[in-house]
Amino acid sequence: MDFDLAKDCLLTIVIPAYNEEAALSIFLPKAIQHCQAQNYHLIVVNDGSSDNTKKVITDLFKETTFQLIHHKVNRGYGGAIKSGINATKTPYLITIDADGQHRLEDVDNLLEHIQKTEADLVVGSRKDAENSSPYRQLGKWLLRNIAKILLPLPIYDLNSGMKIYDTCLAQKHLKLCPNSMAFSDTITLVFVSERCLVLEHPIKVNERLAGKSTISTMTAFETLKQILNIVILFNPMRVFFPMAVFFIVVSILWSIRFLLMKRGLSVGAMLGITTGLIFFFLGLIAEQLSIIRKNQN
Repeated sequence: MDFDLAKDCLLTIVIPAYNEEAALSIFLPKAIQHCQAQNYHLIVVNDGSSDNTKKVITDLFKETTFQLIHHKVNRGYGGAIKSGINATKTPYLITIDADGQHRLEDVDNLLEHIQKTEADLVVGSRKDAENSSPYRQLGKWLLRNIAKILLPLPIYDLNSGMKIYDTCLAQKHLKLCPNSMAFSDTITLVFVSERCLVLEHPIKVNERLAGKSTISTMTAFETLKQILNIVILFNPMRVFFPMAVFFIVVSILWSIRFLLMKRGLSVGAMLGITTGLIFFFLGLIAEQLSIIRKNQN
């Protein structure tokens, strides 16, 4: 189905939804009303929900020109957002959660900010509004600081679900992002690595209206893996060079005692130095492949 947009429609709100019938019953009518008042387009992606999420959206969209995308099977948080982004036709798009945590007035604030600053991506920062458990805060802190070690990171809230994008750039960079919950972190790192202007703007968050979050400890491990993938893709020597230096320096320090005893290099020291050199040359090869990929794009 082709969805016609008004010529002056600047923004599309993309909402990924998986088993959120209770929350959407409360939140979606408010989102529809806000979009109609502000002349925004609205896309909700039902990501293979097993409850009545699809019916709730369909019933609420009956009298509107807004768009429902239905996945027959669950593709993951990132997969749902990708479908919404690919279907967007407006200059800007913003992603928000289906659980009602994000405030609609912040949508207006972020749109104003990205237009004023001419940024490519603006992240809604929850720095002063974090209401998650200490366990999740610790996980976010670890991921954020690991990312900062590996990559210059100009923002605080790496995995905020509320982000506003230049649509063309978002559609261009989607192929580098996973379908999992790690999408939020990865898309930000891709924009930073591609030398796009990435800013953040404070937002406030509400308590989840209903249901339970699907984020778990495995989500954190998946996110860490994707962070390493992006860093190796764009700047591999940030990973390989420190590892090479570590093995070579530790091996040399280990061998000093044997050299002073005139016993030559130990087998362990030789193995460590060789390992360090292997990491170094692997980094050089990966760096060349990264340069080739950038030139092809």
